[in-house]
This record gives sequence, structure tokens and C-alpha cells, in this order.
Amino acid sequence: MSGVSILVTTIDSHEKARALAHAALAEKLAACVQITPISSLYVWKGACCEEPEFRIEMKHRTEDYAALAALVRRLHSYETPEILRVDAADTEPAYAAWLRESTQRG
Repeated sequence: MSGVSILVTTIDSHEKARALAHAALAEKLAACVQITPISSLYVWKGACCEEPEFRIEMKHRTEDYAALAALVRRLHSYETPEILRVDAADTEPAYAAWLRESTQRG
């Protein structure tokens, strides 16, 4: 395990995506956040839905996942937000070092 993970979530506006990104970066819970427009198809309360969304990928230290997920839950506008942790099996050492340095708190 490299100790690096990616929290993935989606949200319905670019402004909300940027707000989540800025909060995660300001709290030093993520070192890098990428926002991508997507089209989501899903079942919600028994109905098939298709909506434009923004996929947010937050690169973070695995040990910070619980705190980052809590921040996303607190700021997210969805009733049931997607919050997934993807663990990196391996990470380029220089990138991992930069990520750890970028998320160093106190």
C-alpha cells in the first residue's frame, strides 16, 4: 500500500464542486483535486435518472480519508452523496512525497 487514496464524489454544479475542492485544499485534507463534467445515469427512489454532474477526485493521504469524507458529507448538497475511496496500489515516490508535504498540518 502506498498510503495514497482518491476520494471520488459527484455533484450537480461546477460552483459546488469548486467549493468542495477549495475546502478540502484549505483544510489540507487533499493535495490535488480534479473536476470533470460527466453525464450520470442512475436509479434514484425507483426511477431511472440522467443528469449532468461534475466528478470530483481528491488525492489524499489514506489516513485522512475519514476526515475528508466527513468534510464532503458536511458540505455536500445531496441527500445521499457518492463518497468512494479508491486506494492506490502503488504511487510514484516523488508524487507521494509531494502529496504528503502538501497535506502536512500543524
